[in-house]
Amino acid sequence: MSDERPRNDDPDPIPGPDGQADPFEEMVDAETTRDPDLAVIEAGSRTLRAQAGPPQGDGIPARPEDPEVDRALREVEAELAGRWGETKLDPSVQRIEALMDVLGSPQRAYPSIHITGTNGKTSTARMIEALLTAFDLRTGRYTSPHVQSVTERISLDGAPISAERFIETYRDIAPYVEMVDGQQEYRLSFFEVLTAMAYAAFADAPVDVAVVEVGMGGTWDATNVIDGDVAVVTPISLDHTDRLGDTPELIAGEKSGIIKKDATVVLAQQPVDAAAVMLKHAVEVDATVAREGMEFGVLSREVAVGGQLLTLRGLGGEYENIFLPLYGAHQAHNAAVALAAVEAFFGIGSEHARTLDIDTIRSAFAAVASPGRLEVVRSSPTVILDAAHNPAGARAAAEAVSEAFGFSRLVGVLAASEGKDVRGVLEAFEPIFAEIVVTRNSSHRAMDADELAGVAVEIFGSERVQVEPRLDDALEAAITLAEEEGEYSGAGVLVTGSVITVGEARLLLGRN
Repeated sequence: MSDERPRNDDPDPIPGPDGQADPFEEMVDAETTRDPDLAVIEAGSRTLRAQAGPPQGDGIPARPEDPEVDRALREVEAELAGRWGETKLDPSVQRIEALMDVLGSPQRAYPSIHITGTNGKTSTARMIEALLTAFDLRTGRYTSPHVQSVTERISLDGAPISAERFIETYRDIAPYVEMVDGQQEYRLSFFEVLTAMAYAAFADAPVDVAVVEVGMGGTWDATNVIDGDVAVVTPISLDHTDRLGDTPELIAGEKSGIIKKDATVVLAQQPVDAAAVMLKHAVEVDATVAREGMEFGVLSREVAVGGQLLTLRGLGGEYENIFLPLYGAHQAHNAAVALAAVEAFFGIGSEHARTLDIDTIRSAFAAVASPGRLEVVRSSPTVILDAAHNPAGARAAAEAVSEAFGFSRLVGVLAASEGKDVRGVLEAFEPIFAEIVVTRNSSHRAMDADELAGVAVEIFGSERVQVEPRLDDALEAAITLAEEEGEYSGAGVLVTGSVITVGEARLLLGRN
């Protein structure tokens, strides 16, 4: 498999992003040290990617402008929504394996990087994708949940697939989905069908590498029909405890299921018990392990305008003066994990002992966006969106806001889902929120605003808690509270609690 990747011991192996694109024939001729068939395939991938153009905006698509396309997309969305939702699970990969079999195993058509963990998966996936794309590889990325549109879950070359392609992919596999539905005890779920669509779209593109985020857990997650060349584990903490276990050790046992034989495992910093479980499983399957703080990590970071400036130690050496347009120490650590994953994919640290091209690394990280992760969507007053939905994520967001923004007063808006540790989330935000407006989003799983307020009052006191049953009213109330300090006071608003809350707030505030 390694012969299919850019070699780092070849002269000038990976062109920088600023170079002029060569004609197709020149690309092929230039690959003098490569298998000629692979050279043609990879040159074709670069040509296709160049024709598609660079990713535009923040990767969050708007509704289709064509009424017919919008109607067709809504029909597909309705059909998908009619299946088991993502929170109703039967812990088995039997159905997705059956579907992959009748589809001809599209997930075997390309190498993959598989990502699990509790927090930071989507941001890390976006960083990995940006790095691979900068090195002229055609990428497919599958992440969940979506912020605004279901189509953003499946991306090609850094951009969500078009509504037309999403519809076409669904219709292509729909007869096979129905066939498998009829053979199984339970119909395929929403997430299983979407996963199959992603794998089929990636094979059809075709992509050079897929970057795949698990939906939940690992061993029985629908995405786990791939054998990732690189397995990435972002920080593990308590979440989905009813499904995965109520200790980091139990959760790690479930998530370690994505580590396959002879793969490379990139481990972010973990609780000791969780790390021990991961390392034991890696030994059992003869996987190579790279650990943050040992083989790679963050050497230094400082706050910069619009983000932070990093020095990272990768598997092959140091990378200095990397600007990352995201806030918080947690995003710096995500960047280190992403870099190590890409190095491992290219064989650095095992086959090769050198760094990747620093200018390419810098330009890739500088272009990273992660919507809904400490995303500034308005000024005067500043409004920030963050999808923190568990205590660990809330603590990371609170620390990042305190570090990067000098708010004189910060008002929170929070809507959460039933079953989440809302007390832990509220306790994490209490030190930085002057006041909090509790509300609910439109999801059927949303926690009742009055019930949420009852917990908030216990933590903040009644004088600091306001209840607004509707999210739009909550946003207006929070902005009004912030504006009471005056236009130049430095007050702000942080909207948080779930990805659904952030996505709806994004729309209400005029993004896309």
